[in-house]
Amino acid sequence: MKKLLTTAAISVSLIAGASSVSAMDVSACLITKTESNPFFVKMREGANAKAEEMGISLKSYSGKIDGDNESQVTAIETCIADGAKGILITPSDTAAIVTSVTQARDAGLLVIALDTPLDPIDAADSTFATDNFVAGELIGQWAAATLGADAANAKIGLLNINVSQPTVGVLRNQGFLQGFGIDLGDPNKWGDEDDSRIVGHEVSNGNEEGGRTGMENLLAIDPQINVVYTINEPAAAGAYEALKAIGRENDVLIVSVDGGCPGVQNIKDGVIGATSQQYPLLMASLGIEAIAAWAADGSKPDNTPGKNFYDTGVSLITDQPADGVDSIDTDEGMSLCWG
Repeated sequence: MKKLLTTAAISVSLIAGASSVSAMDVSACLITKTESNPFFVKMREGANAKAEEMGISLKSYSGKIDGDNESQVTAIETCIADGAKGILITPSDTAAIVTSVTQARDAGLLVIALDTPLDPIDAADSTFATDNFVAGELIGQWAAATLGADAANAKIGLLNINVSQPTVGVLRNQGFLQGFGIDLGDPNKWGDEDDSRIVGHEVSNGNEEGGRTGMENLLAIDPQINVVYTINEPAAAGAYEALKAIGRENDVLIVSVDGGCPGVQNIKDGVIGATSQQYPLLMASLGIEAIAAWAADGSKPDNTPGKNFYDTGVSLITDQPADGVDSIDTDEGMSLCWG
């Protein structure tokens, strides 16, 4: 909560120079990975509300599925042609989209990545996001502390986004592994670790069906998996269903990232052990404020001190607190959740 309050206070500086925007004809674009994921639904709500408040015309676009770079490229081209002042984007392919982002910036648009940093991160003017490595690290620390001495003999399955390894997926995955106490290989990718506790990495496309299929594939490798990392809560729900189908839903720790209301409810119900909550509405509303400031006087947002992005905060949510790992319970998580 302290982080959230700090972020809210800092946001004042983003709009300090934007008071004259209402007298201008300012338009902006929001481009998300998909349309239906609750995380992006809440992001659109935050962006729409702030745009309406500030008199900015906002158009929203999305990919057909997570990983649909082509639709995002087309959306950027449309925003440039429409004369938008800025773009907020959650990139599906963090490297492939850079050429299009560069074209937008060269055309005078402010481009801010939300949630998922570009590769490289400075390809955007700024990034407003959870510290995704810390989000992963928190659930890794919680899982290790919960298992105690048994963590040394854990059997871990990991459900990622997709094979393109977007930055958000790499950061969460590698944060989890480090938090659990596993030595990383190249921290800029997943899958090169040599710790025998890792059963395998599968992809889920960040949805329930993909989570179920990925979990089934991991169980085919080792049916005794007892710790499951998931990229987000829809994937976690799918993993749970696969485990339930073989009667193992009660003896496997599932951890995740997002903090949507359905995910927090799944912690209450025992589906997920712990999740790291992020704040998409805040990311989007601050992004609109930044575009307003850019349109008013050409100013750009500052990064969080000591980081190369603007940190919008993260909280670990669980009803089974672990020694040495800061967390909030599901009642507080419900008061902050989305979706």
